[in-house]
Amino acid sequence: MQAIAGPIGLILDVVFFIMIIHIIMSWLINFQVLNLSQQFVAQVWYGLNRLLEPIYQPIRRILPDTRPLDLAPLVAFVALISLRDFILPELLCNGRPLGYCG
Repeated sequence: MQAIAGPIGLILDVVFFIMIIHIIMSWLINFQVLNLSQQFVAQVWYGLNRLLEPIYQPIRRILPDTRPLDLAPLVAFVALISLRDFILPELLCNGRPLGYCG
């Protein structure tokens, strides 16, 4: 199971940090610390949106419309943490963390 758990854990960790960056960046943009008129900020923001939109879009279809507040990133983040820390270790590693299957 190490051959399966290792790459899955790595992918989930990368997605976790990309989501953290996206969430923090959205706060900084909304509080006008970062400005989308700056080319680098806009490129990073639109790149992160393109990466994460396939994850967020199915969640948005299920959740009720809360127009000013987008709850899809929060739901995806909680689901990712649950999958990474609780569900997959139990299925693949008998309860041990994904990096320590053996």
